[in-house]
Amino acid sequence: MRYFLLGVVCLCSFLIASCTVGRKYKKPSVAMTPAYKEPPPDSFKEGQGWKTAQPGDQTLRGKWWEIFGDPQLNALEEELTISNETLKVAEARFRQARAQIRFNRAAKFPTISTAPSITSLRDSSNRPYFTSAAPATGDFILPFDLSYEVDLWGRVRRTITAAQEEAQATAADLETANLSLHAELAMDYFELRSADAQKHLLDDTLKAYADALRLTETRYQGGVAPKADVAQARTQLEQTQVQDTDVGVQRSEFEHAIAVLIGKPPAAFGLAEAPLDLNPPNIPVGVPSELLERRPDIAAAERRTAEANEQIGIARAAYYPTVTLSATGGFEGTGILSWLTWPSRFWAVGPQMVETLFDAGRRRATSEQTLAGYDAAVATYRQTTLNAFQEVEDNLAALRILSQESEQQKAAVASAQESLQLATNRYTGGLDNYLTVLSAQAIALFNERNDVDVLRRRMDASVLLIKALGGGWNVSQLPKV
Repeated sequence: MRYFLLGVVCLCSFLIASCTVGRKYKKPSVAMTPAYKEPPPDSFKEGQGWKTAQPGDQTLRGKWWEIFGDPQLNALEEELTISNETLKVAEARFRQARAQIRFNRAAKFPTISTAPSITSLRDSSNRPYFTSAAPATGDFILPFDLSYEVDLWGRVRRTITAAQEEAQATAADLETANLSLHAELAMDYFELRSADAQKHLLDDTLKAYADALRLTETRYQGGVAPKADVAQARTQLEQTQVQDTDVGVQRSEFEHAIAVLIGKPPAAFGLAEAPLDLNPPNIPVGVPSELLERRPDIAAAERRTAEANEQIGIARAAYYPTVTLSATGGFEGTGILSWLTWPSRFWAVGPQMVETLFDAGRRRATSEQTLAGYDAAVATYRQTTLNAFQEVEDNLAALRILSQESEQQKAAVASAQESLQLATNRYTGGLDNYLTVLSAQAIALFNERNDVDVLRRRMDASVLLIKALGGGWNVSQLPKV
């Protein structure tokens, strides 16, 4: 008896200290630089490079769109958070992944089931070797079955860990969708406001062109200008009317896009006209190493790399035997009175070990498949990181170049306006023909419209830079599943 108890203790110690096959996860390394190549636009003006954000500097928060200081944009972004259907899809997928953790975690505990049955039995009087008639009998059974897989090689533990890592990756996917949708709304909003600014500019230009047409008609009636000047002035006016009308197409498209993003039918949504009149905000950039913690798509790729590593251990556990503890017990009787009595009890208990002796290379193929999947996950993680660095560099460069271009464009607008005024004065004084005025008008309008477009591109680049920096998100916000 003493040796039996010693054997049981040794077996229990072995089960408790069961090993986990497979390699431990180590976060893959990525290519890194100590600083971004492109300085922010405000630093570019000084020519002193860029500086990292300090604790007192303006930093990106969860509601990063508030940095633009537009109440209408803030209201639309809040509505998107509540009503966007694509965001609801991503949130539902996260709940699915979280439920999968509970499903896999149940394997750590035994499964207990029961299947009670009541059967009336009567043997056939015409069966072979029938000797005497037997009355009908009953078979009352109340069984309980217990089954538990002993996790000797860590398959169950790794399956649970893999589910947790997938849930974290799905949570990061939700944050990626949230960031992308809010950024898309902000860009659509600035595009719409840019169309409003273009419309406002063209409306003012039409008034100026109408005044010019009246001037040419007066000069024609006074005999100091040919009829061709009137025709040219009218053509210029009508061409600009076409441009003014065409802006409405773009505005409608962006208005409809915003309606869909906030979960409303386009026909039930409208925004009053308000020309774009904002300046790009100063955006704290930080250092490249922080980007790995601030981008939810990078976090998702890293978590899926960890999940792929767990799959390697799960595949390797298939090479080892599976040990299952099973137990069955209950009551069985021939009648209701004797069913639940002590003599009607029955039970059976014992372990079972299953080992695959030959599978024609199936386990090896599965193991090689998981190794390849891990390599692919690592490459995806590294490529996602490279793409993130590119997006930051692209938009830093865009803001720097567009900031310089904006100053140049404003100077060009001022020169074009001065040229138009001189040409108009010379035409009024009879020193130049109307063709000079037409050319000056076209150049002035082109530069004014381009000035609005440069501002739009600067606002878009600001949104894209905030998106590239993660929008104030941090990997510490991943749920502890």
